[in-house]
Amino acid sequence: MCLIVFSLRQHPDFPLVVAANRDEFFRRPTAAMDWWHSETAGREVLAGRDLLSGGTWLSVDTDGQVSAVTNVREGSQAPGTNSRGELPLMALGEDASTLEPQLREQKNRYSGFNLVSLNTRHGWYFSNRDAHPGRHVHRGTYGLSNHLLQTPWPKLLRLRNSVVNLLGSADSNHTGGLHQHLIDCLQDTTPPPDHELPDTGVGRETERFLSSPFIIGSDYGTRATTIVTVSARGEIRVTEQVWGPEGKNEGAREFCWQRPA
Repeated sequence: MCLIVFSLRQHPDFPLVVAANRDEFFRRPTAAMDWWHSETAGREVLAGRDLLSGGTWLSVDTDGQVSAVTNVREGSQAPGTNSRGELPLMALGEDASTLEPQLREQKNRYSGFNLVSLNTRHGWYFSNRDAHPGRHVHRGTYGLSNHLLQTPWPKLLRLRNSVVNLLGSADSNHTGGLHQHLIDCLQDTTPPPDHELPDTGVGRETERFLSSPFIIGSDYGTRATTIVTVSARGEIRVTEQVWGPEGKNEGAREFCWQRPA
């Protein structure tokens, strides 16, 4: 997962909105989003699965808690002994007060990562590349890409602004329409000018290729767009749009349920 915008308590009818793109090599084997039992989380989760290293990039539980991970882009990155894909599942299985000290102690087991865990009241963020890892987030709309939370990369700013504008006119009676509009926003292929590109050590050409919210390529690109909304009435709706090489539409999956009382 390489780009996430999430909104906490910014709309009276949608206390939690998550919009995310997963960027990955197309050759990496992946199972589509579905319900499965995670031993790590200790519960049923709705998530895709990385069939190479295990784990996932974004997961949702029956209560509407959402957890997701992004990589930190680094020019020379040593592989970790543990897969970052286990982190979203760990975040669903333990609360932040329990998980944070574990991650502080074990942060060197993973390559660079950002982890967010979100519900309708607040969120929690941890990065093993943050000088002060572990922080709670409250009301607001936040963006996360392949650096720290709210790092103002152009694609993050574009998507965050789009989500803010959409939520300003969102109608709780047309949740499906909101999901489609958010998917459309995440298909933005607009590159920033070169002088606005970050320098993460991968070279200017690669920075340019990775610079738009939606990445189109033959070997690497955006593979999934995921939208999660939790309404004030307790309706949880999840849409995953799958993409193939060169941005080919490979179908969508939709899930909707009522949060347990």
